[in-house]
Amino acid sequence: MKYVIALVGLLVVFALTYVASSDKRKIRYRPLVVMVVLQAALAFVLLNTEIGEILVKGFAKGFNSLLAYATEGINFVFGGIANEGAAPFFIGVLLPIVFISALIGILQYVKVLPFIIKYIGLVLSKVNGMGKLESYNAVASAILGQSEVFISVKKQIGLLPKHRLYTLCASAMSTVSMSIVGAYMQMLNPTYVVTALVLNLFGGFIISSIINPYKIEKEDDLLEVQEEEKQSFFEMLGEYIMDGFKVAITVAAMLIGFVALIAMVNGIFSWLFGISFQALLGYVFAPFAFVMGIPWNEAVQAGSIMATKLVSNEFVAMLDLTKQTGLSERTVGIVSVFLVSFANFSSIGIISGAVKGLHEKQGNVVARFGLKLLYGATLVSVLSATIAGLFL
Repeated sequence: MKYVIALVGLLVVFALTYVASSDKRKIRYRPLVVMVVLQAALAFVLLNTEIGEILVKGFAKGFNSLLAYATEGINFVFGGIANEGAAPFFIGVLLPIVFISALIGILQYVKVLPFIIKYIGLVLSKVNGMGKLESYNAVASAILGQSEVFISVKKQIGLLPKHRLYTLCASAMSTVSMSIVGAYMQMLNPTYVVTALVLNLFGGFIISSIINPYKIEKEDDLLEVQEEEKQSFFEMLGEYIMDGFKVAITVAAMLIGFVALIAMVNGIFSWLFGISFQALLGYVFAPFAFVMGIPWNEAVQAGSIMATKLVSNEFVAMLDLTKQTGLSERTVGIVSVFLVSFANFSSIGIISGAVKGLHEKQGNVVARFGLKLLYGATLVSVLSATIAGLFL
Protein backbone atom coordinates (compact mmCIF):
# COMPACT_ATOMS: atom_id res chain seq x y z
CA MET A 1 0.00 0.00 0.00
CA LYS A 2 2.83 2.40 0.83
CA TYR A 3 4.13 2.07 -2.75
CA VAL A 4 0.75 3.04 -4.18
CA ILE A 5 0.57 6.08 -1.90
CA ALA A 6 4.16 7.02 -2.80
CA LEU A 7 3.30 6.80 -6.51
CA VAL A 8 0.28 9.04 -5.93
CA GLY A 9 2.54 11.40 -3.96
CA LEU A 10 5.04 11.62 -6.81
CA LEU A 11 2.23 12.26 -9.31
CA VAL A 12 0.85 15.04 -7.08
CA VAL A 13 4.30 16.66 -6.77
CA PHE A 14 4.92 16.54 -10.52
CA ALA A 15 1.39 17.76 -11.31
CA LEU A 16 1.76 20.75 -8.96
CA THR A 17 5.16 21.49 -10.48
CA TYR A 18 3.91 21.12 -14.05
CA VAL A 19 1.04 23.54 -13.41
CA ALA A 20 3.53 26.21 -12.34
CA SER A 21 5.88 25.62 -15.30
CA SER A 22 6.86 28.77 -17.19
CA ASP A 23 7.27 26.92 -20.51
CA LYS A 24 5.88 23.38 -20.63
CA ARG A 25 7.15 22.75 -24.17
CA LYS A 26 10.78 23.14 -23.10
CA ILE A 27 10.68 20.49 -20.36
CA ARG A 28 13.28 17.79 -21.04
CA TYR A 29 12.07 14.52 -19.59
CA ARG A 30 15.12 12.28 -19.98
CA PRO A 31 17.30 14.10 -17.37
CA LEU A 32 14.27 14.16 -15.04
CA VAL A 33 13.82 10.37 -15.22
CA VAL A 34 17.56 9.83 -14.67
CA MET A 35 17.58 12.08 -11.59
CA VAL A 36 14.45 10.52 -10.04
CA VAL A 37 15.96 7.05 -10.49
CA LEU A 38 19.22 8.33 -8.94
CA GLN A 39 17.27 9.75 -6.00
CA ALA A 40 15.52 6.42 -5.42
CA ALA A 41 18.79 4.48 -5.69
CA LEU A 42 20.60 6.80 -3.27
CA ALA A 43 17.70 6.72 -0.80
CA PHE A 44 17.73 2.91 -0.90
CA VAL A 45 21.50 2.79 -0.30
CA LEU A 46 21.42 5.28 2.57
CA LEU A 47 18.34 3.88 4.32
CA ASN A 48 18.41 0.14 3.60
CA THR A 49 21.96 -1.11 3.11
CA GLU A 50 25.01 -1.77 5.26
CA ILE A 51 27.08 0.50 3.01
CA GLY A 52 24.63 3.33 3.64
CA GLU A 53 24.71 2.65 7.38
CA ILE A 54 28.52 2.76 7.36
CA LEU A 55 28.54 6.01 5.36
CA VAL A 56 26.01 7.70 7.64
CA LYS A 57 27.74 6.48 10.80
CA GLY A 58 31.07 7.74 9.45
CA PHE A 59 29.56 11.12 8.58
CA ALA A 60 27.84 11.38 11.98
CA LYS A 61 30.97 10.26 13.83
CA GLY A 62 32.99 12.93 12.04
CA PHE A 63 30.52 15.63 13.02
CA ASN A 64 30.29 14.34 16.59
CA SER A 65 34.09 14.63 16.86
CA LEU A 66 33.93 18.19 15.53
CA LEU A 67 31.15 19.03 18.00
CA ALA A 68 33.26 17.59 20.83
CA TYR A 69 36.12 19.88 19.83
CA ALA A 70 33.69 22.80 19.65
CA THR A 71 32.50 21.97 23.18
CA GLU A 72 36.04 22.51 24.48
CA GLY A 73 35.90 26.14 23.38
CA ILE A 74 32.31 26.61 24.56
CA ASN A 75 33.04 25.19 28.02
CA PHE A 76 36.06 27.48 28.37
CA VAL A 77 33.84 30.55 27.86
CA PHE A 78 30.49 29.40 29.26
CA GLY A 79 31.44 26.61 31.68
CA GLY A 80 29.36 26.78 34.85
CA ILE A 81 26.34 28.54 33.32
CA ALA A 82 24.48 25.35 32.44
CA ASN A 83 23.40 22.64 34.83
CA GLU A 84 25.35 19.41 34.52
CA GLY A 85 24.07 17.48 31.50
CA ALA A 86 21.50 20.15 30.59
CA ALA A 87 23.16 22.70 28.31
CA PRO A 88 20.85 25.44 27.00
CA PHE A 89 19.89 25.16 23.32
CA PHE A 90 22.02 28.18 22.33
CA ILE A 91 25.15 26.79 23.99
CA GLY A 92 24.69 23.12 23.11
CA VAL A 93 23.28 23.37 19.58
CA LEU A 94 24.01 26.80 18.08
CA LEU A 95 27.45 27.80 19.34
CA PRO A 96 29.23 24.81 17.71
CA ILE A 97 28.38 26.56 14.41
CA VAL A 98 31.26 28.95 15.20
CA PHE A 99 33.82 26.14 15.12
CA ILE A 100 32.33 24.49 12.01
CA SER A 101 32.42 27.86 10.24
CA ALA A 102 36.10 28.26 11.16
CA LEU A 103 36.85 24.80 9.76
CA ILE A 104 35.04 25.64 6.50
CA GLY A 105 37.13 28.82 6.27
CA ILE A 106 40.35 26.82 6.62
CA LEU A 107 39.27 24.35 3.92
CA GLN A 108 38.40 27.31 1.68
CA TYR A 109 41.76 28.96 2.36
CA VAL A 110 43.79 25.87 1.43
CA LYS A 111 41.70 25.46 -1.77
CA VAL A 112 40.24 22.06 -0.81
CA LEU A 113 36.57 23.12 -0.87
CA PRO A 114 36.75 25.11 -4.15
CA PHE A 115 38.28 22.04 -5.85
CA ILE A 116 35.59 19.68 -4.47
CA ILE A 117 32.72 22.04 -5.29
CA LYS A 118 33.91 22.77 -8.82
CA TYR A 119 34.46 19.18 -9.92
CA ILE A 120 31.37 17.71 -8.24
CA GLY A 121 29.45 20.46 -10.00
CA LEU A 122 30.98 19.54 -13.37
CA VAL A 123 30.00 15.89 -12.90
CA LEU A 124 26.46 16.89 -11.89
CA SER A 125 26.09 19.07 -14.98
CA LYS A 126 26.52 15.94 -17.14
CA VAL A 127 23.67 14.23 -15.25
CA ASN A 128 21.14 17.02 -14.85
CA GLY A 129 21.41 18.53 -18.33
CA MET A 130 21.84 22.00 -16.84
CA GLY A 131 24.74 24.44 -16.96
CA LYS A 132 28.08 24.37 -15.14
CA LEU A 133 27.14 27.48 -13.17
CA GLU A 134 23.85 25.97 -11.95
CA SER A 135 25.54 22.72 -10.94
CA TYR A 136 28.40 24.50 -9.17
CA ASN A 137 25.91 26.71 -7.34
CA ALA A 138 23.90 23.73 -6.06
CA VAL A 139 26.96 22.06 -4.53
CA ALA A 140 28.38 25.35 -3.24
CA SER A 141 25.04 26.25 -1.58
CA ALA A 142 25.14 22.99 0.40
CA ILE A 143 28.61 23.84 1.72
CA LEU A 144 28.92 27.62 1.89
CA GLY A 145 25.31 28.61 2.67
CA GLN A 146 22.42 30.32 0.89
CA SER A 147 23.81 33.86 1.23
CA GLU A 148 27.54 33.26 0.89
CA VAL A 149 27.25 31.21 -2.31
CA PHE A 150 26.25 34.25 -4.38
CA ILE A 151 29.47 36.06 -3.45
CA SER A 152 31.50 33.32 -5.17
CA VAL A 153 29.67 33.90 -8.48
CA LYS A 154 29.13 37.66 -8.19
CA LYS A 155 30.92 38.33 -11.51
CA GLN A 156 28.05 36.61 -13.33
CA ILE A 157 25.06 37.70 -11.22
CA GLY A 158 24.42 40.88 -13.21
CA LEU A 159 24.67 39.05 -16.55
CA LEU A 160 22.19 36.27 -15.84
CA PRO A 161 18.71 36.20 -17.40
CA LYS A 162 15.75 35.73 -15.06
CA HIS A 163 15.34 32.00 -15.70
CA ARG A 164 18.95 31.15 -14.78
CA LEU A 165 18.82 33.40 -11.72
CA TYR A 166 15.72 31.52 -10.55
CA THR A 167 17.57 28.18 -10.70
CA LEU A 168 20.49 29.54 -8.67
CA CYS A 169 18.16 30.90 -5.99
CA ALA A 170 16.07 27.70 -5.96
CA SER A 171 19.21 25.65 -5.24
CA ALA A 172 20.13 27.99 -2.39
CA MET A 173 16.68 27.62 -0.81
CA SER A 174 16.40 23.85 -1.33
CA THR A 175 19.64 22.93 0.44
CA VAL A 176 21.19 23.70 3.83
CA SER A 177 24.70 24.92 4.63
CA MET A 178 27.25 22.50 6.04
CA SER A 179 27.95 24.84 8.96
CA ILE A 180 24.59 24.04 10.59
CA VAL A 181 24.31 20.35 9.70
CA GLY A 182 25.87 19.49 13.07
CA ALA A 183 23.10 21.42 14.81
CA TYR A 184 20.46 19.46 12.87
CA MET A 185 22.11 16.18 13.84
CA GLN A 186 21.64 17.00 17.51
CA MET A 187 17.88 17.24 16.99
CA LEU A 188 17.25 14.66 14.25
CA ASN A 189 18.54 11.19 13.41
CA PRO A 190 21.75 11.72 11.34
CA THR A 191 20.54 9.14 8.80
CA TYR A 192 17.58 11.34 7.87
CA VAL A 193 19.75 14.48 7.73
CA VAL A 194 22.27 12.88 5.34
CA THR A 195 19.47 11.39 3.21
CA ALA A 196 17.79 14.79 2.90
CA LEU A 197 21.06 16.51 1.94
CA VAL A 198 21.65 14.06 -0.92
CA LEU A 199 18.04 13.91 -2.17
CA ASN A 200 17.55 17.68 -2.06
CA LEU A 201 20.59 18.21 -4.26
CA PHE A 202 18.92 16.30 -7.11
CA GLY A 203 15.39 17.36 -6.12
CA GLY A 204 16.31 21.01 -6.65
CA PHE A 205 17.33 20.27 -10.25
CA ILE A 206 14.23 18.13 -10.88
CA ILE A 207 11.71 20.72 -9.71
CA SER A 208 13.57 23.66 -11.30
CA SER A 209 13.78 21.78 -14.61
CA ILE A 210 9.98 21.56 -14.70
CA ILE A 211 9.01 24.94 -13.20
CA ASN A 212 11.71 26.79 -15.06
CA PRO A 213 12.86 24.77 -18.12
CA TYR A 214 15.52 26.13 -20.47
CA LYS A 215 18.51 25.03 -22.49
CA ILE A 216 21.86 26.75 -22.22
CA GLU A 217 23.83 27.34 -25.38
CA LYS A 218 27.43 26.15 -25.29
CA GLU A 219 28.85 29.68 -25.54
CA ASP A 220 26.80 30.75 -22.49
CA ASP A 221 27.77 27.75 -20.35
CA LEU A 222 30.50 29.56 -18.43
CA LEU A 223 31.60 29.34 -14.81
CA GLU A 224 33.57 32.21 -13.30
CA VAL A 225 34.18 31.70 -9.62
CA GLN A 226 35.16 34.85 -7.76
CA GLU A 227 38.44 34.45 -5.91
CA GLU A 228 38.23 35.76 -2.37
CA GLU A 229 40.30 38.82 -1.56
CA LYS A 230 43.78 37.71 -0.52
CA GLN A 231 44.01 37.64 3.26
CA SER A 232 46.47 36.30 5.75
CA PHE A 233 45.50 33.00 7.38
CA PHE A 234 44.55 34.63 10.70
CA GLU A 235 42.57 37.43 9.02
CA MET A 236 40.54 34.76 7.22
CA LEU A 237 40.14 32.68 10.37
CA GLY A 238 38.90 35.66 12.40
CA GLU A 239 36.41 36.54 9.65
CA TYR A 240 34.95 33.02 9.45
CA ILE A 241 34.76 32.72 13.24
CA MET A 242 32.79 35.99 13.41
CA ASP A 243 30.59 34.86 10.50
CA GLY A 244 29.80 31.64 12.38
CA PHE A 245 28.96 33.60 15.52
CA LYS A 246 26.66 35.92 13.53
CA VAL A 247 24.83 32.86 12.15
CA ALA A 248 24.40 31.44 15.67
CA ILE A 249 23.11 34.77 17.00
CA THR A 250 20.79 35.23 13.98
CA VAL A 251 19.28 31.74 14.39
CA ALA A 252 18.86 32.36 18.14
CA ALA A 253 17.11 35.68 17.51
CA MET A 254 14.83 34.10 14.88
CA LEU A 255 13.94 31.30 17.30
CA ILE A 256 13.11 33.73 20.11
CA GLY A 257 10.90 35.81 17.80
CA PHE A 258 9.16 32.99 15.95
CA VAL A 259 8.57 30.74 18.97
CA ALA A 260 7.10 33.68 20.90
CA LEU A 261 4.94 34.81 17.96
CA ILE A 262 3.65 31.30 17.28
CA ALA A 263 2.81 30.92 20.99
CA MET A 264 0.89 34.23 20.89
CA VAL A 265 -0.98 33.34 17.67
CA ASN A 266 -1.78 29.88 19.08
CA GLY A 267 -3.18 31.54 22.20
CA ILE A 268 -5.34 33.96 20.20
CA PHE A 269 -6.71 31.20 17.93
CA SER A 270 -7.40 28.93 20.92
CA TRP A 271 -9.30 31.76 22.64
CA LEU A 272 -11.31 32.71 19.53
CA PHE A 273 -11.89 29.35 17.84
CA GLY A 274 -11.00 26.70 20.41
CA ILE A 275 -8.15 25.38 18.22
CA SER A 276 -4.54 26.52 17.99
CA PHE A 277 -3.13 28.07 14.80
CA GLN A 278 -0.64 25.19 14.40
CA ALA A 279 -3.38 22.60 14.82
CA LEU A 280 -5.44 24.40 12.16
CA LEU A 281 -2.50 24.42 9.76
CA GLY A 282 -2.07 20.73 10.51
CA TYR A 283 -5.45 20.03 8.87
CA VAL A 284 -4.45 22.13 5.82
CA PHE A 285 -1.17 20.24 5.38
CA ALA A 286 -2.50 16.80 6.35
CA PRO A 287 -3.28 15.74 2.73
CA PHE A 288 0.31 16.53 1.71
CA ALA A 289 1.63 14.58 4.69
CA PHE A 290 -0.58 11.65 3.66
CA VAL A 291 0.65 11.51 0.04
CA MET A 292 4.23 11.67 1.37
CA GLY A 293 3.52 8.30 2.99
CA ILE A 294 2.44 9.29 6.51
CA PRO A 295 -0.55 7.32 7.91
CA TRP A 296 -3.75 9.38 8.04
CA ASN A 297 -4.04 9.05 11.83
CA GLU A 298 -0.68 10.88 12.13
CA ALA A 299 -1.10 13.21 9.15
CA VAL A 300 -2.59 16.18 11.05
CA GLN A 301 0.16 16.09 13.67
CA ALA A 302 2.84 15.80 10.97
CA GLY A 303 1.15 18.49 8.84
CA SER A 304 1.31 20.91 11.76
CA ILE A 305 5.10 20.46 12.00
CA MET A 306 5.48 20.87 8.23
CA ALA A 307 3.45 24.09 8.31
CA THR A 308 5.49 25.40 11.23
CA LYS A 309 8.64 25.01 9.15
CA LEU A 310 7.10 26.91 6.24
CA VAL A 311 5.83 29.88 8.26
CA SER A 312 8.80 30.13 10.64
CA ASN A 313 11.95 28.05 10.01
CA GLU A 314 13.30 24.51 10.19
CA PHE A 315 14.78 24.91 13.69
CA VAL A 316 11.41 25.78 15.23
CA ALA A 317 9.82 22.81 13.43
CA MET A 318 12.61 20.44 14.50
CA LEU A 319 12.16 21.50 18.12
CA ASP A 320 8.43 20.81 17.71
CA LEU A 321 9.17 17.37 16.28
CA THR A 322 11.39 16.43 19.23
CA LYS A 323 8.50 17.23 21.59
CA GLN A 324 5.95 15.09 19.74
CA THR A 325 4.91 11.76 21.21
CA GLY A 326 2.99 8.94 19.57
CA LEU A 327 4.46 9.37 16.09
CA SER A 328 5.77 6.19 14.44
CA GLU A 329 9.46 5.97 13.50
CA ARG A 330 8.50 6.00 9.82
CA THR A 331 6.54 9.24 10.23
CA VAL A 332 9.42 10.82 12.16
CA GLY A 333 11.78 9.81 9.34
CA ILE A 334 9.60 11.26 6.55
CA VAL A 335 8.97 14.52 8.43
CA SER A 336 12.67 14.80 9.31
CA VAL A 337 13.68 14.59 5.64
CA PHE A 338 11.05 17.23 4.81
CA LEU A 339 12.44 19.62 7.43
CA VAL A 340 16.05 19.63 6.24
CA SER A 341 15.99 22.63 3.87
CA PHE A 342 15.75 26.42 3.96
CA ALA A 343 12.28 26.45 2.33
CA ASN A 344 10.43 29.04 4.42
CA PHE A 345 9.14 32.60 4.05
CA SER A 346 12.12 34.22 5.78
CA SER A 347 14.48 32.69 3.20
CA ILE A 348 12.86 34.82 0.48
CA GLY A 349 14.15 37.93 2.25
CA ILE A 350 17.55 36.40 2.99
CA ILE A 351 18.20 35.33 -0.62
CA SER A 352 16.83 38.47 -2.29
CA GLY A 353 18.82 40.57 0.19
CA ALA A 354 22.03 38.65 -0.54
CA VAL A 355 21.59 39.10 -4.31
CA LYS A 356 20.58 42.76 -3.91
CA GLY A 357 23.75 43.41 -1.93
CA LEU A 358 25.73 42.33 -5.02
CA HIS A 359 23.44 43.68 -7.76
CA GLU A 360 20.43 45.82 -6.88
CA LYS A 361 18.46 45.22 -10.09
CA GLN A 362 18.83 41.44 -9.88
CA GLY A 363 17.88 41.56 -6.19
CA ASN A 364 14.57 43.17 -7.18
CA VAL A 365 14.05 40.43 -9.80
CA VAL A 366 14.54 37.76 -7.12
CA ALA A 367 12.09 39.51 -4.77
CA ARG A 368 9.43 39.48 -7.52
CA PHE A 369 9.61 35.69 -8.02
CA GLY A 370 10.09 35.03 -4.29
CA LEU A 371 6.79 33.18 -3.77
CA LYS A 372 7.40 30.98 -6.81
CA LEU A 373 10.84 30.25 -5.37
CA LEU A 374 9.32 29.14 -2.07
CA TYR A 375 6.68 27.08 -3.91
CA GLY A 376 9.36 25.18 -5.82
CA ALA A 377 11.64 24.67 -2.80
CA THR A 378 8.72 23.30 -0.76
CA LEU A 379 7.94 20.82 -3.54
CA VAL A 380 11.61 19.74 -3.44
CA SER A 381 11.16 18.90 0.25
CA VAL A 382 7.92 17.01 -0.45
CA LEU A 383 9.60 15.06 -3.28
CA SER A 384 12.61 14.11 -1.11
CA ALA A 385 10.38 13.06 1.80
CA THR A 386 8.12 10.99 -0.50
CA ILE A 387 11.06 9.10 -2.00
CA ALA A 388 12.61 8.55 1.44
CA GLY A 389 9.25 7.19 2.61
CA LEU A 390 9.51 4.38 0.04
CA PHE A 391 12.43 2.90 1.98
CA LEU A 392 11.39 3.58 5.57
